[in-house]
Amino acid sequence: MKIEDEIKVSKFSNEWHRCTVNILYTYNWINNELEQRAAKEGITLKQFNVLRILRGQYPKPATNNLIKSRMLSTTPDISRMIDRMVSKVLVSRCQSDGDKRAVDLVITEKGLEILKNLDEDMLMKDLLPDRISEEEAMTLSALLDKLRG
Repeated sequence: MKIEDEIKVSKFSNEWHRCTVNILYTYNWINNELEQRAAKEGITLKQFNVLRILRGQYPKPATNNLIKSRMLSTTPDISRMIDRMVSKVLVSRCQSDGDKRAVDLVITEKGLEILKNLDEDMLMKDLLPDRISEEEAMTLSALLDKLRG
């Protein structure tokens, strides 16, 4: 469906305006879809992202700073989010051997199980291939890369 129909706008200032609104609208659509999928396992999309980062590091530990640097979206208070994940037993926290001021974070078995349950669903294979071809997905990705410079 065209962006004009989705948001009930008859005209944009120019094509760059239309493109900007379309990107923002589509980001929110994808974000809401992924949040709903993550919620099925009792986590947020940002928590899912943290778990994926930690799984990529596993069995090596990670620090808050490493996680913050690899997050897809900015998270102002990573420590508070990690606290919630520790209380859900998704992440374990211990004193770093190398730096006594740092805290090491490792994904738990429960965290790995949640990722296993969500992996396929979060790829959106049930939606995207029905709407755009693989070639169109490659073109869109290339255009988004170009847009960011």
